[in-house]
Amino acid sequence: MFSGVRLSAMKSSHSRPSRVGRNPFAHELKFTMTEKIKIGLMSVTVFPVRLLLVSFLMLLAWPFAFTASLGRSEFVIEPQSWWRRFLDLSLRVIMRAMWFCGGFHWIKVKGERAAPSEVPILTVAPHSSYFDAIPVTMTMCSIVTKLESRSIPVWGTLISYIRPVFVFRSDQDSRRKTVEEIKRRARSGGEWPQIMIFPEGTCTNRSGLILFKAGAFIPGLPVQPVVLRYPNKLDTVTWTWQGPGAFKILWLTLCQPHNPMEIEYLPIYTPSNEEKENPALFANNVRKLMAKALELPLTDLSFDDRDISLSQGPLRIHDYSTLLEFNQLVCRLGLRAGTTDKVLEEQARRARKLQGDRLSLEDFAQFFNLPVTDTLTQVHSLFDQHGDGQIDIRHFVIALSTVFRPSKSMETLKLAFKMYESEANGEVLEQELAAILEIMLGVEEVELSMLFLDLEGPDTDKITYDELHDFIEQHPHFVLDYLDFKNHPRKFCVGRPKSCNGQNHDKDD
Repeated sequence: MFSGVRLSAMKSSHSRPSRVGRNPFAHELKFTMTEKIKIGLMSVTVFPVRLLLVSFLMLLAWPFAFTASLGRSEFVIEPQSWWRRFLDLSLRVIMRAMWFCGGFHWIKVKGERAAPSEVPILTVAPHSSYFDAIPVTMTMCSIVTKLESRSIPVWGTLISYIRPVFVFRSDQDSRRKTVEEIKRRARSGGEWPQIMIFPEGTCTNRSGLILFKAGAFIPGLPVQPVVLRYPNKLDTVTWTWQGPGAFKILWLTLCQPHNPMEIEYLPIYTPSNEEKENPALFANNVRKLMAKALELPLTDLSFDDRDISLSQGPLRIHDYSTLLEFNQLVCRLGLRAGTTDKVLEEQARRARKLQGDRLSLEDFAQFFNLPVTDTLTQVHSLFDQHGDGQIDIRHFVIALSTVFRPSKSMETLKLAFKMYESEANGEVLEQELAAILEIMLGVEEVELSMLFLDLEGPDTDKITYDELHDFIEQHPHFVLDYLDFKNHPRKFCVGRPKSCNGQNHDKDD
């Protein structure tokens, strides 16, 4: 069973450097009464004027960007004629005036930007807002952006002007092509504009630096880290996955008397031979350097973890720390990429046939048709309930379903019932339900006595999926009102304290 599980804190050469504190993908704004009054007054006085001026200047920039882009090749850099240089200078002035009208009156710049011939790539972090476009418009560096952005009226023309590296989301081979284009430009000896890359790959709330994507570091060339700061008392600029929308952020920011911003160019970072061979190591070392300059922690989350950390629903994940570790491991095994609803159903059907029979490491490898590797061994050890090298495969299937579809918890619950329920009446035992919920919620020692007392059925220690589903629908705060559990991360080593001592099970595959 998964009851009494102790999920081990996994340490390895690939492990992430720190635990998750504040969720970097969520942003909540709270206003004092004085701030509300100020925003109200600014909304009917300054905001309309600023919005009009910003819109006018953006429209004014469009013909300059359009004209400057005429006749250009996407693959070759032509010599800059005098009129193109004039248009470039005019665009920089117009865009700086636009940001000024938006309240970014004085932008403090520290350090010195290196020449394109010295450093072809600038790595910028933390990425937290569309206002991060300010250093882009100040330098007219190229960026990496999705192809759809080219179709945005006015703004799409401005983006096209800076010669971005477009990402084709519909192309399965897009990632490789994007990396190849970055390498081609980076190795041009300064012919192409510098590429300004936000290696986090998404917007966060600046509470820490999440894991960097490796794209900027694959060429193995020197990079210049650039850190951004918004030292405003009221953070109206942050635009991330959970929080105020794009227009609300614009409205609130334009309602501020002044929006301070700092851009700091750090010293050039030249990779070692080892870092040139290992882009992930290169990226992580640059991230540590930038985090130190920002005085921010390293947050053990990546762009791909956002759905898990922002799970919704009546059985949303309450502590996602260990499930994130599990997700990282199954990704390395290749199991995460091949997971679909159909695959999960098939795995659940096969797990049910085992009737709770426990699998050795070799049986576990055979179940997924995988070779025995150090990573597979570590995954297996996570679910080793008794420390005897045997696991219940149903626990793995529940965990995989939870990380695959974190906001569809009821589907995972239904899948779990299919593996556990009695053929006679579709019921599962109280202790089995506790094990299921512990995995799904990411917590320890779920106590269900309040739930079963409230049900008052003939079988006080059994329940069907339909009964539980109806009960949850009638009680939207089911978890908080009817479950009692330890609100700290679940350790996956089920009932195996001797394996939860932080021992390093992982090695390079």
